[in-house]
Amino acid sequence: MDQDAAALALLAVRTLAIRDLRLATSESLTGGGLGAAITSVPGSSAVYLGGVIAYATPMKRVLSGVPAEVLAMVGPISGLTAAEMAFGVQRLTGADWAIATTGVAGPEPQGKHPVGEVWICVVGPRVGTVEPAVQAVRLDLVGDREQIRRDTVTAALRVLVTMLSPV
Repeated sequence: MDQDAAALALLAVRTLAIRDLRLATSESLTGGGLGAAITSVPGSSAVYLGGVIAYATPMKRVLSGVPAEVLAMVGPISGLTAAEMAFGVQRLTGADWAIATTGVAGPEPQGKHPVGEVWICVVGPRVGTVEPAVQAVRLDLVGDREQIRRDTVTAALRVLVTMLSPV
């Protein structure tokens, strides 16, 4: 894990703890790296409920609750799939916040999706009748497989921290 990811994970855990909020993750290409970054922070057990690694496409439906129609329509690598993964793990765990990652780390493209195409979605809590905060981000990363996975973890934590920051 790089220093940026470590610093962002620490900030996220501290912010969630101060606000008494819980977090869950649904990961594909990061394969548990996001959960590992979060749990490397002492005290993370107070805020991190856990996550799923939905690496194979069918597991996005089974573990993360992505509707079969979404997978059939847009496939496993899209903003909509990332959003459904985040909402699914949020429902599954009861977390206030959820992060999902999906994309192509390489070494080969996946269908029409090039190496480095990554989608991150962060979902916040629903407050009363106000819709939850949702941000889906597409990244076009460069580097080898491990660099793309590391950069995805860092970017996902950055999106979470930005969304947690007061306006």
